Amino acid sequence: MGGEANEGAAGGDPAVGLVVTGIGTVDADGFDFRAALGRHGYKYLPAASQYFLAAAKRALAQAGPEALEAVGPEERGAAVGTNSAAVALHHRMDRTVTTSGAGDLSPVTAPYFSINLFGSRLATEHDLKGFNLTFTSPRVAGLEALQTGQRALLTGRARRLLAGATEEALPEGEPGAGTSEAGAVALVLEPEPAARSRGVAALGRVGVRSFFLPPKAAASAEGPERAAALLRDALDALGHRPDQPLAVTAVLDGSPVGEAMAAALDEKALGGRPPAGKPELVPAGAGALEPVARVAAALGAPAGHAHAVITAAAEGNAAVCLVTPARTDATPGGPDVTSAEAGSGATPAGPRATLGGPDVTSAGVDATPAEAGATPGGLGATPGRPGTAPGGPAGAEVSSR
Repeated sequence: MGGEANEGAAGGDPAVGLVVTGIGTVDADGFDFRAALGRHGYKYLPAASQYFLAAAKRALAQAGPEALEAVGPEERGAAVGTNSAAVALHHRMDRTVTTSGAGDLSPVTAPYFSINLFGSRLATEHDLKGFNLTFTSPRVAGLEALQTGQRALLTGRARRLLAGATEEALPEGEPGAGTSEAGAVALVLEPEPAARSRGVAALGRVGVRSFFLPPKAAASAEGPERAAALLRDALDALGHRPDQPLAVTAVLDGSPVGEAMAAALDEKALGGRPPAGKPELVPAGAGALEPVARVAAALGAPAGHAHAVITAAAEGNAAVCLVTPARTDATPGGPDVTSAEAGSGATPAGPRATLGGPDVTSAGVDATPAEAGATPGGLGATPGRPGTAPGGPAGAEVSSR
Protein backbone atom coordinates (compact mmCIF):
# COMPACT_ATOMS: atom_id res chain seq x y z
CA MET A 1 0.00 0.00 0.00
CA GLY A 2 1.19 3.50 -0.77
CA GLY A 3 -0.12 5.08 2.41
CA GLU A 4 -3.27 7.03 3.07
CA ALA A 5 -4.18 10.35 4.58
CA ASN A 6 -5.46 9.60 8.04
CA GLU A 7 -8.96 10.99 8.50
CA GLY A 8 -9.36 12.74 11.86
CA ALA A 9 -12.54 12.34 13.81
CA ALA A 10 -13.47 15.93 13.21
CA GLY A 11 -12.29 15.86 9.61
CA GLY A 12 -15.61 16.84 8.03
CA ASP A 13 -17.22 18.97 10.70
CA PRO A 14 -17.61 22.70 10.10
CA ALA A 15 -15.69 24.90 12.53
CA VAL A 16 -15.16 28.54 13.26
CA GLY A 17 -11.88 29.72 11.75
CA LEU A 18 -8.83 30.20 13.91
CA VAL A 19 -6.27 32.88 13.18
CA VAL A 20 -2.78 33.66 14.34
CA THR A 21 -2.55 37.01 16.07
CA GLY A 22 1.04 36.82 17.26
CA ILE A 23 4.28 35.41 15.92
CA GLY A 24 7.60 35.09 17.68
CA THR A 25 10.87 33.80 16.27
CA VAL A 26 14.24 33.07 17.82
CA ASP A 27 17.48 32.26 16.04
CA ALA A 28 20.10 30.54 18.18
CA ASP A 29 22.86 32.65 16.67
CA GLY A 30 23.55 35.47 19.09
CA PHE A 31 20.74 34.43 21.45
CA ASP A 32 21.18 35.67 25.04
CA PHE A 33 18.57 34.33 27.46
CA ARG A 34 19.27 37.20 29.88
CA ALA A 35 18.28 39.79 27.30
CA ALA A 36 15.40 37.74 25.91
CA LEU A 37 13.89 36.42 29.16
CA GLY A 38 15.50 38.04 32.18
CA ARG A 39 18.60 37.61 34.29
CA HIS A 40 17.11 35.31 36.92
CA GLY A 41 15.38 31.94 36.76
CA TYR A 42 16.37 30.78 33.27
CA LYS A 43 20.06 29.92 33.46
CA TYR A 44 19.63 26.18 33.92
CA LEU A 45 16.81 25.65 31.46
CA PRO A 46 17.79 23.62 28.37
CA ALA A 47 18.49 25.81 25.34
CA ALA A 48 15.42 24.59 23.44
CA SER A 49 13.19 25.61 26.36
CA GLN A 50 14.82 29.04 26.45
CA TYR A 51 14.30 29.48 22.71
CA PHE A 52 10.62 28.58 22.85
CA LEU A 53 9.95 30.71 25.92
CA ALA A 54 11.52 33.69 24.15
CA ALA A 55 9.61 33.04 20.93
CA ALA A 56 6.34 32.76 22.88
CA LYS A 57 7.10 36.00 24.72
CA ARG A 58 7.55 37.81 21.40
CA ALA A 59 4.42 36.25 19.92
CA LEU A 60 2.33 37.32 22.93
CA ALA A 61 3.77 40.83 22.75
CA GLN A 62 2.49 41.11 19.19
CA ALA A 63 -0.88 39.55 20.00
CA GLY A 64 -1.47 42.00 22.83
CA PRO A 65 -1.86 41.68 26.61
CA GLU A 66 -5.39 40.32 26.41
CA ALA A 67 -4.55 37.46 24.06
CA LEU A 68 -4.45 34.99 26.94
CA GLU A 69 -6.00 36.99 29.77
CA ALA A 70 -9.34 37.18 27.96
CA VAL A 71 -9.97 33.55 28.89
CA GLY A 72 -9.37 31.48 32.01
CA PRO A 73 -6.32 29.25 32.57
CA GLU A 74 -8.32 26.09 31.76
CA GLU A 75 -9.07 27.54 28.33
CA ARG A 76 -5.41 28.03 27.35
CA GLY A 77 -3.30 25.32 25.75
CA ALA A 78 0.16 24.75 24.30
CA ALA A 79 1.64 22.44 21.66
CA VAL A 80 5.26 22.23 20.58
CA GLY A 81 7.12 20.04 18.11
CA THR A 82 10.78 19.04 18.29
CA ASN A 83 13.19 16.37 17.10
CA SER A 84 16.43 17.37 18.82
CA ALA A 85 15.59 19.42 21.92
CA ALA A 86 16.79 16.71 24.32
CA VAL A 87 19.62 15.04 22.39
CA ALA A 88 22.52 17.16 23.68
CA LEU A 89 21.20 16.97 27.24
CA HIS A 90 20.85 13.20 27.00
CA HIS A 91 24.44 12.94 25.79
CA ARG A 92 25.65 14.93 28.80
CA MET A 93 23.57 12.78 31.13
CA ASP A 94 24.97 9.61 29.56
CA ARG A 95 28.54 10.82 30.09
CA THR A 96 27.82 11.69 33.73
CA VAL A 97 26.22 8.33 34.46
CA THR A 98 28.99 6.33 32.78
CA THR A 99 31.89 8.30 34.25
CA SER A 100 30.88 9.18 37.81
CA GLY A 101 27.42 7.74 38.40
CA ALA A 102 23.79 8.85 38.38
CA GLY A 103 24.22 10.51 41.75
CA ASP A 104 26.13 13.30 40.05
CA LEU A 105 23.28 14.25 37.72
CA SER A 106 22.23 17.84 38.26
CA PRO A 107 18.85 18.08 40.03
CA VAL A 108 17.97 21.18 38.00
CA THR A 109 18.45 19.51 34.61
CA ALA A 110 17.69 15.84 35.35
CA PRO A 111 13.89 16.29 35.02
CA TYR A 112 14.40 17.28 31.38
CA PHE A 113 15.28 13.69 30.62
CA SER A 114 11.56 13.64 29.74
CA ILE A 115 10.83 15.45 26.49
CA ASN A 116 7.42 16.49 27.85
CA LEU A 117 9.05 18.88 30.33
CA PHE A 118 10.59 21.10 27.68
CA GLY A 119 7.26 22.93 27.44
CA SER A 120 6.42 22.79 31.14
CA ARG A 121 7.94 26.15 32.02
CA LEU A 122 5.88 27.77 29.27
CA ALA A 123 2.69 26.32 30.75
CA THR A 124 3.69 27.45 34.24
CA GLU A 125 4.60 31.01 33.27
CA HIS A 126 1.46 31.60 31.23
CA ASP A 127 -0.95 29.51 33.31
CA LEU A 128 -1.81 27.16 30.45
CA LYS A 129 -4.04 24.56 32.10
CA GLY A 130 -6.10 23.34 29.16
CA PHE A 131 -3.44 21.02 27.75
CA ASN A 132 0.30 20.86 27.10
CA LEU A 133 1.38 18.67 24.16
CA THR A 134 4.79 17.71 22.79
CA PHE A 135 5.31 16.09 19.36
CA THR A 136 8.44 14.36 18.10
CA SER A 137 7.55 12.82 14.72
CA PRO A 138 10.49 13.16 12.31
CA ARG A 139 10.45 16.49 10.48
CA VAL A 140 6.66 16.99 10.75
CA ALA A 141 6.53 17.47 14.55
CA GLY A 142 6.13 21.25 14.36
CA LEU A 143 3.32 21.00 11.83
CA GLU A 144 1.64 18.28 13.90
CA ALA A 145 1.79 20.59 16.92
CA LEU A 146 -0.06 23.28 15.00
CA GLN A 147 -2.50 20.80 13.55
CA THR A 148 -3.36 18.94 16.72
CA GLY A 149 -3.36 22.04 18.91
CA GLN A 150 -5.92 23.61 16.65
CA ARG A 151 -8.01 20.47 16.67
CA ALA A 152 -8.05 20.69 20.45
CA LEU A 153 -9.38 24.25 20.25
CA LEU A 154 -12.00 23.28 17.72
CA THR A 155 -13.23 20.43 19.89
CA GLY A 156 -13.56 22.67 22.93
CA ARG A 157 -10.43 21.74 24.90
CA ALA A 158 -9.34 25.39 24.97
CA ARG A 159 -9.95 28.80 23.41
CA ARG A 160 -6.36 30.07 23.08
CA LEU A 161 -3.27 28.27 21.82
CA LEU A 162 0.48 28.80 21.90
CA ALA A 163 2.05 26.48 19.32
CA GLY A 164 5.18 26.03 17.28
CA ALA A 165 8.53 24.28 17.13
CA THR A 166 11.88 24.44 18.89
CA GLU A 167 15.23 22.76 18.26
CA GLU A 168 18.68 22.65 19.85
CA ALA A 169 21.79 21.92 17.78
CA LEU A 170 22.78 18.26 17.68
CA PRO A 171 26.08 17.23 19.29
CA GLU A 172 29.06 16.59 17.02
CA GLY A 173 29.00 13.03 15.74
CA GLU A 174 25.24 12.64 16.10
CA PRO A 175 23.45 11.62 12.86
CA GLY A 176 22.27 14.81 11.18
CA ALA A 177 24.63 17.09 13.13
CA GLY A 178 25.84 18.68 9.91
CA THR A 179 22.34 19.99 9.17
CA SER A 180 21.30 20.82 12.74
CA GLU A 181 18.60 23.37 13.39
CA ALA A 182 18.57 25.64 16.43
CA GLY A 183 15.94 28.19 17.35
CA ALA A 184 12.18 28.41 17.77
CA VAL A 185 8.94 29.65 16.25
CA ALA A 186 5.84 30.32 18.37
CA LEU A 187 2.38 31.43 17.36
CA VAL A 188 -0.66 32.67 19.25
CA LEU A 189 -3.91 31.30 17.86
CA GLU A 190 -7.45 32.32 18.70
CA PRO A 191 -10.91 32.32 17.08
CA GLU A 192 -11.27 34.97 14.43
CA PRO A 193 -14.26 36.66 16.16
CA ALA A 194 -12.19 37.03 19.33
CA ALA A 195 -9.36 38.68 17.44
CA ARG A 196 -11.80 41.00 15.71
CA SER A 197 -13.43 42.00 18.99
CA ARG A 198 -9.99 42.90 20.41
CA GLY A 199 -9.20 44.96 17.32
CA VAL A 200 -6.24 42.71 16.45
CA ALA A 201 -5.41 41.94 12.85
CA ALA A 202 -5.38 38.32 11.73
CA LEU A 203 -2.08 37.54 10.08
CA GLY A 204 -3.21 34.74 7.74
CA ARG A 205 -4.57 31.22 7.59
CA VAL A 206 -3.09 27.80 7.06
CA GLY A 207 -4.52 24.31 6.74
CA VAL A 208 -2.50 21.27 7.80
CA ARG A 209 -2.87 17.73 6.50
CA SER A 210 -0.53 14.90 7.47
CA PHE A 211 -0.15 11.43 6.00
CA PHE A 212 2.29 8.53 5.63
CA LEU A 213 4.20 7.19 2.63
CA PRO A 214 5.94 3.89 3.45
CA PRO A 215 9.62 4.04 2.44
CA LYS A 216 9.40 0.77 0.50
CA ALA A 217 6.47 2.08 -1.51
CA ALA A 218 8.28 5.35 -2.11
CA ALA A 219 11.33 3.49 -3.45
CA SER A 220 9.27 1.49 -5.93
CA ALA A 221 8.60 2.48 -9.54
CA GLU A 222 5.16 3.67 -8.44
CA GLY A 223 6.58 5.83 -5.66
CA PRO A 224 6.12 9.24 -7.34
CA GLU A 225 2.59 8.31 -8.44
CA ARG A 226 1.63 7.29 -4.91
CA ALA A 227 3.16 10.45 -3.49
CA ALA A 228 1.23 12.55 -6.01
CA ALA A 229 -2.05 10.84 -5.08
CA LEU A 230 -1.47 11.59 -1.40
CA LEU A 231 -0.63 15.22 -2.16
CA ARG A 232 -3.75 15.63 -4.31
CA ASP A 233 -5.92 14.12 -1.58
CA ALA A 234 -4.39 16.44 1.01
CA LEU A 235 -4.88 19.57 -1.11
CA ASP A 236 -8.45 18.57 -1.92
CA ALA A 237 -9.16 18.01 1.78
CA LEU A 238 -7.68 21.40 2.60
CA GLY A 239 -10.14 23.09 0.24
CA HIS A 240 -7.77 24.16 -2.54
CA ARG A 241 -9.59 24.29 -5.88
CA PRO A 242 -7.67 22.69 -8.75
CA ASP A 243 -8.35 25.68 -11.02
CA GLN A 244 -6.56 28.10 -8.68
CA PRO A 245 -2.81 28.89 -8.90
CA LEU A 246 -0.64 27.23 -6.29
CA ALA A 247 2.88 28.11 -5.23
CA VAL A 248 4.85 25.20 -3.79
CA THR A 249 7.76 24.98 -1.35
CA ALA A 250 9.04 21.51 -0.48
CA VAL A 251 11.37 20.83 2.46
CA LEU A 252 12.79 17.42 1.57
CA ASP A 253 15.83 15.20 2.00
CA GLY A 254 17.46 12.76 -0.43
CA SER A 255 15.75 9.64 0.94
CA PRO A 256 13.42 7.54 -1.25
CA VAL A 257 10.48 9.26 0.42
CA GLY A 258 11.92 12.72 -0.25
CA GLU A 259 12.75 11.86 -3.85
CA ALA A 260 9.26 10.45 -4.49
CA MET A 261 7.67 13.60 -3.08
CA ALA A 262 9.94 15.83 -5.17
CA ALA A 263 9.07 13.90 -8.33
CA ALA A 264 5.37 14.47 -7.60
CA LEU A 265 5.61 18.26 -7.71
CA ASP A 266 4.50 18.88 -11.28
CA GLU A 267 1.22 20.33 -12.51
CA LYS A 268 -0.16 17.03 -13.80
CA ALA A 269 0.68 15.13 -10.63
CA LEU A 270 -0.97 17.81 -8.48
CA GLY A 271 -4.28 17.43 -10.25
CA GLY A 272 -3.76 20.05 -12.95
CA ARG A 273 -3.32 22.91 -10.50
CA PRO A 274 -1.65 25.79 -12.38
CA PRO A 275 1.74 26.49 -10.79
CA ALA A 276 2.46 29.96 -9.44
CA GLY A 277 6.12 29.80 -10.38
CA LYS A 278 8.55 26.89 -10.23
CA PRO A 279 8.34 24.69 -7.12
CA GLU A 280 10.99 25.67 -4.56
CA LEU A 281 13.00 22.73 -3.24
CA VAL A 282 14.60 23.39 0.15
CA PRO A 283 17.15 20.94 1.61
CA ALA A 284 15.71 19.60 4.85
CA GLY A 285 17.55 20.12 8.11
CA ALA A 286 17.82 17.51 10.84
CA GLY A 287 14.83 18.80 12.82
CA ALA A 288 11.24 19.96 12.60
CA LEU A 289 11.84 23.73 12.51
CA GLU A 290 12.41 24.49 8.83
CA PRO A 291 8.95 23.43 7.57
CA VAL A 292 7.27 25.74 10.11
CA ALA A 293 9.66 28.54 9.15
CA ARG A 294 8.74 28.06 5.49
CA VAL A 295 5.06 28.34 6.30
CA ALA A 296 5.85 31.70 7.85
CA ALA A 297 7.84 32.78 4.83
CA ALA A 298 4.92 31.89 2.57
CA LEU A 299 2.56 33.96 4.71
CA GLY A 300 4.85 36.95 4.39
CA ALA A 301 5.43 36.59 0.64
CA PRO A 302 4.35 39.48 -1.62
CA ALA A 303 2.43 37.28 -4.08
CA GLY A 304 -1.17 36.64 -3.12
CA HIS A 305 -1.46 33.04 -4.25
CA ALA A 306 -2.21 30.09 -2.05
CA HIS A 307 1.04 28.39 -1.12
CA ALA A 308 1.59 24.73 -0.29
CA VAL A 309 4.48 23.92 2.05
CA ILE A 310 5.29 20.23 1.77
CA THR A 311 7.65 18.18 3.90
CA ALA A 312 8.50 14.53 4.49
CA ALA A 313 10.98 12.43 6.44
CA ALA A 314 12.92 9.33 5.45
CA GLU A 315 10.76 7.35 7.90
CA GLY A 316 7.64 8.14 5.81
CA ASN A 317 6.01 10.89 7.87
CA ALA A 318 4.73 13.66 5.61
CA ALA A 319 2.60 16.80 5.83
CA VAL A 320 1.19 19.58 3.69
CA CYS A 321 0.37 23.09 4.86
CA LEU A 322 -1.86 25.18 2.61
CA VAL A 323 -1.09 28.82 3.37
CA THR A 324 -3.23 31.85 2.61
CA PRO A 325 -1.79 35.24 3.65
CA ALA A 326 -4.25 37.52 5.41
CA ARG A 327 -4.47 40.01 2.57
CA THR A 328 -5.76 37.28 0.26
CA ASP A 329 -8.29 35.73 2.62
CA ALA A 330 -11.07 36.59 0.19
CA THR A 331 -9.32 34.96 -2.76
CA PRO A 332 -10.98 31.70 -3.84
CA GLY A 333 -8.77 28.67 -3.58
CA GLY A 334 -7.31 29.27 -0.13
CA PRO A 335 -8.00 27.14 2.93
CA ASP A 336 -11.69 26.86 3.74
CA VAL A 337 -12.35 28.88 6.88
CA THR A 338 -15.30 26.68 7.74
CA SER A 339 -13.34 23.47 7.37
CA ALA A 340 -12.69 21.11 10.16
CA GLU A 341 -9.33 22.18 11.45
CA ALA A 342 -7.49 25.39 12.02
CA GLY A 343 -3.79 25.50 11.34
CA SER A 344 -1.05 27.96 11.92
CA GLY A 345 1.82 29.59 10.24
CA ALA A 346 5.08 30.68 11.72
CA THR A 347 7.68 33.28 11.23
CA PRO A 348 10.92 31.81 10.02
CA ALA A 349 13.44 30.92 12.63
CA GLY A 350 15.80 28.77 10.65
CA PRO A 351 18.47 29.67 8.14
CA ARG A 352 17.30 30.15 4.56
CA ALA A 353 13.94 31.52 5.76
CA THR A 354 12.91 35.12 5.29
CA LEU A 355 11.13 36.92 8.06
CA GLY A 356 7.46 37.45 7.59
CA GLY A 357 4.31 37.45 9.62
CA PRO A 358 2.00 34.42 9.53
CA ASP A 359 -1.23 33.07 10.67
CA VAL A 360 -3.74 30.44 10.18
CA THR A 361 -6.93 28.52 9.80
CA SER A 362 -7.06 24.91 9.03
CA ALA A 363 -8.99 22.30 7.34
CA GLY A 364 -8.86 18.59 8.05
CA VAL A 365 -6.31 17.33 10.55
CA ASP A 366 -4.61 13.99 10.32
CA ALA A 367 -2.52 12.22 12.87
CA THR A 368 0.28 10.10 11.44
CA PRO A 369 -0.79 6.44 11.61
CA ALA A 370 0.83 4.70 14.55
CA GLU A 371 1.20 1.54 12.48
CA ALA A 372 3.25 3.34 9.88
CA GLY A 373 6.49 2.27 11.47
CA ALA A 374 7.91 5.72 12.13
CA THR A 375 10.91 5.78 14.40
CA PRO A 376 9.83 7.18 17.80
CA GLY A 377 11.80 10.19 18.89
CA GLY A 378 12.64 11.63 15.52
CA LEU A 379 15.75 11.65 13.39
CA GLY A 380 18.78 9.97 14.88
CA ALA A 381 16.97 8.94 18.04
CA THR A 382 19.14 7.75 20.90
CA PRO A 383 18.12 5.57 23.87
CA GLY A 384 16.04 7.56 26.27
CA ARG A 385 14.59 9.87 23.65
CA PRO A 386 10.84 10.23 23.40
CA GLY A 387 8.57 7.47 22.25
CA THR A 388 4.99 7.39 21.12
CA ALA A 389 2.22 8.27 23.53
CA PRO A 390 -0.63 5.76 23.54
CA GLY A 391 -3.43 6.93 21.33
CA GLY A 392 -1.47 9.83 19.88
CA PRO A 393 0.20 10.42 16.54
CA ALA A 394 3.36 8.49 15.82
CA GLY A 395 6.21 10.12 17.68
CA ALA A 396 3.92 12.24 19.83
CA GLU A 397 4.46 12.68 23.53
CA VAL A 398 1.39 14.08 25.24
CA SER A 399 1.14 15.63 28.66
CA SER A 400 -1.89 17.46 30.02
CA ARG A 401 -1.79 19.76 33.00
